[in-house]
Amino acid sequence: MPTKKPNTHIKKPSAKTQKLVAIGKQYYVPNYKPREAIMDRGKGARIWDIDGNDYIDFGAGIAVNGFGHQDPDLVKALITQAKKIWHTSNVFYTEPPVKLAEELVKASKFAKRAFFCSTGAEANEAAIKLVRKYAADKGRPPEKREIITFEGSFHGRTLTTVTATAQPKYQVGFEPLPAGFTYCPFNNEEAITRLVSEKTCAILVEPIQGEGGITPAKPGFLKLLRKLCDDVGALLVFDEIQCGMGRTGKFFAYQHEAGVIPDVVTLAKGLGGGFPIGAMLVGEKAEQTFQFGSHGSTFGGNPMATAIARVVVRKLQSKELESNIEVRAKELREALVKLNHEYNIFKEIRGRGLMIGAELNGPLKGKAGEIIEAVRQHGLLILQAGPDVLRIMPPLTVTKAEIAEGVKRLNKSLEVYLEV
Repeated sequence: MPTKKPNTHIKKPSAKTQKLVAIGKQYYVPNYKPREAIMDRGKGARIWDIDGNDYIDFGAGIAVNGFGHQDPDLVKALITQAKKIWHTSNVFYTEPPVKLAEELVKASKFAKRAFFCSTGAEANEAAIKLVRKYAADKGRPPEKREIITFEGSFHGRTLTTVTATAQPKYQVGFEPLPAGFTYCPFNNEEAITRLVSEKTCAILVEPIQGEGGITPAKPGFLKLLRKLCDDVGALLVFDEIQCGMGRTGKFFAYQHEAGVIPDVVTLAKGLGGGFPIGAMLVGEKAEQTFQFGSHGSTFGGNPMATAIARVVVRKLQSKELESNIEVRAKELREALVKLNHEYNIFKEIRGRGLMIGAELNGPLKGKAGEIIEAVRQHGLLILQAGPDVLRIMPPLTVTKAEIAEGVKRLNKSLEVYLEV
């Protein structure tokens, strides 16, 4: 499919942009491939680059900027805390993390305690260590501390979390990998029932797989996992790093399945609204597992990060926000369905709330990377979830006008890309 057509929105990169991109290419470790624009400032669901081009942001920094850019409440929390104290380490208490721990535990309605870190991978590392230590404390030998994860999952880029990630493409070249993980097809009741045994110490699962294609757990699957864990004395861990923090319209994505209570939930991304923070929430069974010296994080519970996260947690519990997510998600889905009627490019549109995956159809399969760049050229930022899925995750506060403008730009970019 052609991608070079007369540009109707983005100007040719300036000399300054080209120079900065060249410096980045020269000095960055080349593990990323950033788009060749220098983002400069944002407001709500819009971003401007240094050349003055404006973009509608339907990626939210990979589900991070839940309240868009420059949310006044988050900015105020940041400035207020910045004028007080930035860092002390976990050698001392400070007020923001103490209060955030209390507020997250109360908002969760299952957790008893919280552990803070800086990233989602760290949160999942903590959860993996926790469930293994819990099993050890129960007298289980190492061969009975197996963790089951699911094909298509994504749990992080550290050596252990990339091993937990049941996608070989992320693991190639990093062998030998840590032992003790078993993979199961996602949403396959027969397979998981067959795999769970007395060797299983935990099941780690995303209620909605993010990098794996925006694929929700089907009705009843999480409930089955809860039962299987209870049957063998294992812990149930929900990785809500991408799908949590209001992204699906509920505080946690697992809450769409009534009656399911996890033992551990991991969080990051949207928790800080753009400021780096991760967390692990722990229920009653394992609340005493980590004792003094068993785990830590230098930046975990940083006063700046936790001051901002406190505002995020408070704002997420607003009925007005919940209503906005529901209404905007409906508008966005209806618009995507309408585009599909016109262009017939999507095999399926799936997800929950403002976490939407549009799987590409027929000759467009494998073209997600090309399409998101073509879309950027028309002033819209979206993501991909593998080579076949367009990932659309605007801020939770996105407005009706921003949805309409984003869809308009998506339509124009598809018209050009497909030579309609």
